[in-house]
Amino acid sequence: MRIARFGCLLLMIGATFAVQAKMVQRPVEWTQDGTRFHSVLVYDDASTLKRPGLVMVPNWYGINDAAVRKAEMIAGKDYVILLTDMYGASVRPQQGNADQAQAAVKPLYGDRALMRKRINEALVQLKAQVASAPIDAGKLAAIGFCFGGSAVLDLARSGADVAAVVSFHGGLTTDDPALAKNIKARVLAMNGADDKGTMPDADKFMDEMRMSPVDWQFVVIGHAVHCFTEVGENSAGCRYDEHAATRSYRLMHDWLRAAFAGTP
Repeated sequence: MRIARFGCLLLMIGATFAVQAKMVQRPVEWTQDGTRFHSVLVYDDASTLKRPGLVMVPNWYGINDAAVRKAEMIAGKDYVILLTDMYGASVRPQQGNADQAQAAVKPLYGDRALMRKRINEALVQLKAQVASAPIDAGKLAAIGFCFGGSAVLDLARSGADVAAVVSFHGGLTTDDPALAKNIKARVLAMNGADDKGTMPDADKFMDEMRMSPVDWQFVVIGHAVHCFTEVGENSAGCRYDEHAATRSYRLMHDWLRAAFAGTP
């Protein structure tokens, strides 16, 4: 009887802990050059153990419910993620409205110095969360998707002191290839072999990376087009691919673990 009661007590404690543990979504706001930005810090509070912190830049639709779900999926129990607003709090393209998204990214693609300034501020804001979130300040990196991939590559080009950056089906162009000499982060870029939007720039990107002093890898995923990690996308040039997504996430985890450990 005592054993049964003890077992029930353990089940009750476990159930209580499970209820208390949850994915945290905490707003993080800042102002830069008169523009207010509204980002979201995402992590699992089931443990207080310190874990790597990631700046995550979503696709060109910016912060929305889909982006938050994606951040939660990637964060799991492994990372604390700052889902980053690159446009400003007043700019929120509607999911699926390419015209609105194009208008949102145009000023940043047209002014890469501005893009680098904004993504570097996001890194500053992630570091500022160390006192209130379970972030290992010695293990910081950045990941990005589509437009977000361009942004995190520019973070690397700026010479930011992060262990790694990972770009998923991101734009590969730069306004200044010589910036590659500044890169400190290990760079992993993954693009679909049939991505007609980004792959024409692949050779120039690799030439640029050859000038960098860091470990880098450019992975071309066969049969994949643009948006291969974006659940719900299904057009000829922008299509979710479960196999490509799964493979790319596995490569990301391996790349980040090695970068944080300082191993090849």
